[in-house]
Amino acid sequence: MNIIIKPLISEKMTRLSEEAANPKLTRMQRKKDKPQPVAHNRYGFIVDRRANKIEIKKAVESFYNVKVLDVNTMNYAGKRKSRYTKAGFISGRTNAFKKAVVTLAPDNTIDFYASI
Repeated sequence: MNIIIKPLISEKMTRLSEEAANPKLTRMQRKKDKPQPVAHNRYGFIVDRRANKIEIKKAVESFYNVKVLDVNTMNYAGKRKSRYTKAGFISGRTNAFKKAVVTLAPDNTIDFYASI
């Protein structure tokens, strides 16, 4: 069974992974002498709906050669959607999928854009 379907590259997931590479303080935080923010080092993947956390962890570790500390999963059920158009009534369903957010060890990173 192919566990990892594709990496999840969205604005939110990119922001989480960029914070891991370069955490920054805002001007107000520097002014108040706040401590340096903690980098989360998280990456998102669309995975097989039947996969559990242990299988996801093993698949990411073997495919990307990194050390995985934690795996959080979320199931998204397909929703029924309908709408009226000029051609008539259209109904259907959205795709159901499972999302996994993987937290890596502090010294590990994944570069999705290296092969582009």
